[in-house]
Order: sequence, then structure tokens, then C-alpha cells
Amino acid sequence: MVNTVNQISVFCENRPGQLAKLTAYLSESEVNMRAFSVAETRDFGVVRMIVDDPYKAARALKDADYVVSVTPVLAIEIPDEPGGLLKVLNVLAGEGVNIAYTYAFLSKKKESAYVIFRVDDNESVADILYRNDLHVIDQDSLMNL
Repeated sequence: MVNTVNQISVFCENRPGQLAKLTAYLSESEVNMRAFSVAETRDFGVVRMIVDDPYKAARALKDADYVVSVTPVLAIEIPDEPGGLLKVLNVLAGEGVNIAYTYAFLSKKKESAYVIFRVDDNESVADILYRNDLHVIDQDSLMNL
């Protein structure tokens, strides 16, 4: 079984204060965000998040009437140095892997950064990464960052 993390995606109105309102629900539910990204359109945005407890987050947001989905994505630990991301991207490009989207975050572990990848086939891409000595982390490891 492939190591993945669960990403929470939420539709959010593109108006002042809406992102604060959404994060307030998470705060009240004691959910800690590790990373997030907002892809916007004129009227709505898609907020993508990596959180310490995706099921608690999804429940809290659904209870607040948000449209929520949970998607397994790959999280890769890379060296936090110039060119750290380049190695991963070169490996994926060399294997013909299309990346739908990506975003990154840091943790208290100063020598590492983490990159989230949404790809078509998590299992085959994880295998490519493993064969190239790249570290894919799982949900439990993410919670301990």
C-alpha cells in the first residue's frame, strides 16, 4: 500500500472574511493546519489543506455546511536547500509524470521541507519516488511533524 496523506479540499466564497471564518471552524475543533493553498476564481476559491486530523476537519467543515472532499495525495520530504525540489521534479519529468498541482510547507525539522503532489496515480508515482531514494511520508508521520 502506498504512503499518502489526506488532503481536505473546501469550496469557499471569494469574499472578505470567508477564509477567516473557515479557519475559525477548524480552530474551534482544535484542528491544526500544516499547509494550505487557495486556488481562486471570481466567485469561489478552492482551499486545499493538509491538517493534523483530516477526519475531524472534514466533519467540522461539513457540519458548518461547507462542500468538503478528502483526497489522498503524496507528501515528499525534501532537503530544505537550493535544488531540493529540482531533484524530485527532474525525476517525475523524466518518467513522464504530470503534476496536477503542488504546494509546499516547512516544519520544525529545519533541514527538511515538504511538498504535496496531486498526480493521477499515487501508487505508480510513489514507486518512482522510492526507486529514486526520495522519501514519501504517510499520514501518521505528518501528524508528528
